[in-house]
Amino acid sequence: MDTTQRRGRRIMMSAEELDAFLGEQRTCRVATVAADGRPHVGALWFAWDGTALWLYSITRSRRWAQLRKDPRISVVVDAGEDYGELRGAELSGAVEFVGEAPRTGEPCPELAVPERIFAAKNFGLDAMPHDGRHAWLRLVPESIVTWDFAKI
Repeated sequence: MDTTQRRGRRIMMSAEELDAFLGEQRTCRVATVAADGRPHVGALWFAWDGTALWLYSITRSRRWAQLRKDPRISVVVDAGEDYGELRGAELSGAVEFVGEAPRTGEPCPELAVPERIFAAKNFGLDAMPHDGRHAWLRLVPESIVTWDFAKI
């Protein structure tokens, strides 16, 4: 085993640390792939329910159009300024579209938990406000890579 692998394992977050980290962070960077293979990266707010990362995206965006053609995505959530404070996670896989698009608030049991989490974290509200421009993407990660440099 090389030094890089040993260090990688040493700085990995536990499942509990990852849940806490994703629960407190607000912004992620989302990478999608255009039809010509070029990447596109943009920032979004998100909700984490312990199993899936929920992204609330504008349905008339480049991101939405690209994901309709190719649902593969990579998302990075990170924090820290100084080297010893750097921590983060990269979650990758394919998104699923959940609920109506755009979202108007029609009953959708699958969205009850993520909308409650998202509304509380980002708006300080008990219920999700719907603007008729956004809709939900669910990423159940196929791959998660984490780091916490405070462990070094």
